[in-house]
This record gives sequence, C-alpha cells and structure tokens, in this order.
Amino acid sequence: MIAGSAFDEEIMNSNGTPPTMTPEDTAARARTARTAVAASTVGSILEYYDFFVFGTLSALVLGELFFPTDDPAVSALLSLLSFAVGFVARPLGGILLGHFGDRVGRKPLLLFTFLLTGTVTVLIGFLPTYAQIGLAAPLLLVALRILQGIGIGGEWGGAALLAVEHAPESKKGLYGSLVQAGAPVGVILSSGSVALLTALLSDEQMLAWGWRLPFLASALLLLVGLFLRFKVAETPAFTKVKDERAETRLPVWQAVRNYPRQIVAAVLIHMSDTTVGLIQGVFVLGYASTVLGMDPTIVLLANIFSSATNLVATPFAGALGDRIGQRRVMSIGLVALVLWAFPMFWLIGTGTVGGLFLSTGVSGVLVGWLFAGQASLFATFFPAEVRYSGMSLGFQIGTVVGGGFGPVVAQALTGASGGATWPVALYVLVVAVAALVATRTTPRAEPTETTGRQAAPRPS
Repeated sequence: MIAGSAFDEEIMNSNGTPPTMTPEDTAARARTARTAVAASTVGSILEYYDFFVFGTLSALVLGELFFPTDDPAVSALLSLLSFAVGFVARPLGGILLGHFGDRVGRKPLLLFTFLLTGTVTVLIGFLPTYAQIGLAAPLLLVALRILQGIGIGGEWGGAALLAVEHAPESKKGLYGSLVQAGAPVGVILSSGSVALLTALLSDEQMLAWGWRLPFLASALLLLVGLFLRFKVAETPAFTKVKDERAETRLPVWQAVRNYPRQIVAAVLIHMSDTTVGLIQGVFVLGYASTVLGMDPTIVLLANIFSSATNLVATPFAGALGDRIGQRRVMSIGLVALVLWAFPMFWLIGTGTVGGLFLSTGVSGVLVGWLFAGQASLFATFFPAEVRYSGMSLGFQIGTVVGGGFGPVVAQALTGASGGATWPVALYVLVVAVAALVATRTTPRAEPTETTGRQAAPRPS
C-alpha cells in the first residue's frame, strides 16, 4: 500500500510540524484544489481528444488522403505509422518540458503545452492533402504530428502534478484519477464526432472535407482550458522547492541517475493500459471494419461504449486507491488483464455486435482501472524537485512503447499469423505480467531537503 507520507514533508513548517490551517485557509485550499483539478482535466480531455481523433481518422481516411498507394493495406500501415510518430515525439517533450516544469513551475509549462497542442491540432484541420500538393502533404502532417507529440509529452506530467500536489492528502488518488478520466471523455468526444460524421456524410463528403471538422473543433476545448489554467495557482510542493531554492539544475539527469528503477517501473506500468487501450481503439477499429466487415459506425460506437465504461471505472478505482492503496488496486487490475487477454480477442473474432461490445466494454473497465491511480502512484516515485521530469519520462516512454507501437505490433502480428489474433492476445498478457512485477517490487522515493541531498529510495 502506498502511504501518503511521500507528500507530507512538502507541506511542513521549517520546524517539521504541520502548518496551522484556519477554516478560511482550509476552504481556500479546497477551492484552489478544485480549480486545479478542473483545469488539469480539461487539458487531459484536449490531449486525448487530439490524439485519438488522429488515430481514429488515421485508421479510416488519412491513409487514402495523405499516403495513397496501390495497396490499401500499405496506405493504412503508413497512416498508422504517422500516428506512431506522434508517440515517439512524446518522450522528447517529456524531457524538454519536464526540465522546465521542475525549474520554473508546473503552471507556466502547462499553459505552454496546452496552447501548443491545441494550435497544432487546429492546423492539421487546415492541411492540404496529397492530391493537392503532393509529397509536401504527408511531410507537413508528420511535422505537425511531431510538434503535437512534443506538446503532449509535457502535458500529462504537469496536469497530473497540478491536481495531485494541490489535492488533500486523503484525496490524492481521487483527484489524480479525475485527470485520468479526461482520457475516456476525450475518446468519447473524438469517436463520437467521427461516428456522427460517418453516419451523416457520404464517403465522398468525408474524404473531401468532413475529416477536417473534428480537428477544427478542438479550438473550443483550447479556449476553455486556457481560461481555467490562467486561474490556477502554482502547486504547494513546487512553491516549497522555489522558496528553499532547491531547484535541480538538470532534473532529468538527476531523475535518471538517482531513480532509474522508478522510471522503468512507470514505463512498464503505463504500458499495460496504453497497450490495451490503443490496440482496441486503433487496431481493432481497422480489423473489425476491414477484416471482419463490420459497419465502421458500429465499431466506433463500440469504442464510445468502451470509453463510457472506462469513465465509470476510473474515479471509482482512484477513490478506492485512497482507501486500500494505489499499488493494491493496480495489482488487482493487472491480474484481471492477464486473465482477460485471450477472451478479449475471442469475442472480437466472433464478428458479432454483441461480442464486440462485450469485449470493448470489459476492456474499457480494465483500462480505466489501471490508469486511475498512476498520477498519484508515480508522484510517490520521485521527490518534488525532479518529479515532473521523472514522471513525464516514464509515462511518455510507456506511451510510445505501449500505445504508439501497440497497434503497429498488433497489425504485424496478425499479418504474420495469417490474420489470427492469438499472438496479439499473448503480447497483451506478457505486458500485463511485466507491469504486475514492476507494481509489486518498485520502491518509492522520500522527499528531499535540497538538490544536493538525494534521498535514497526505500521499499513501500
């Protein structure tokens, strides 16, 4: 069980005693925490909306528009690779922006990453296609995708910390899970917008102009998120670091040097949910609609249903983690994923609407369960002065390996096995086992007093 003591020292007075809080102070802190959660959650929604609307459209139309070839399968693979490029850029964003998040603060970096991500997504909606400008079209698409990946690479760590470091000690898991709940909301909005367009527009209209609308619509989330983030104060943990002049000169290097085990653990743990989520949300979308011949609108609705079950499970698991420990909640979910890996694909393989919805619904619960506690759990892995960098690096590498390449690996495995999905199920099972080992064996780090004194990690 993860104790709350990883944060306790960050709000102590200089004599080691808890600060005296008047009722007015307590109420003000609660309001600040709620504003921080709202601002972080809106950012999370935009992040996942942007990424999943690209993934959904890359499986349906972007291959034909930006990577036309004589073989539709090759076009689809190239389009999925452009989706993966954005994931590859995310660790770079985590390193660059995590550095400044630990040096200048959580709030200014979150304003920057939010503006960068939202602006790039809107620009994708204005891009000319291959038919209009030739090779420049896919090059521009990939360039914007890289910029989007860099922005999102720094977004999650800051959003998670903004919520968790402002949260009351007894609600860090819940508040962190509310930020994570932005993921299924973003997927619902992205899948819902694409499903609505595929239902209302013809294939010709979708290829001509309909695909642009979901990208342009992200401007609304961008405006709301910027308004909320301007109102949020810096977190108490980083304020303490600044007051004590305890900033680390090279926080990424300090995190890698002193907490490599925690970074690897964050990679393996996050791979579990992102592998299942992205294989389901991207690979299964193309597999069910092209190989099994199912209606793409039905498949998109199944994705929305998965996100709905995810949305219900996420805050429940986060709150439960505050009671019994995030590590224990994570372990329960990973054991369930080991047992679920093969049935998940058996149900999809039936080619029935019921089988598809049952498979995606249960998978959504597991993804939400596994994702819920990661913000508060990973925050205990690192002291405040390197926390943004350490969390971002581990999380984003896990996203690349699990989410960015998960659909590509799944596509390659089914192709090599003549269309069979059992190798994909085995891949998911191995990822779950690795994450379970990391969850049960990784120590957490105690807060440090100065950058010159790195606390030794100890088992929880």
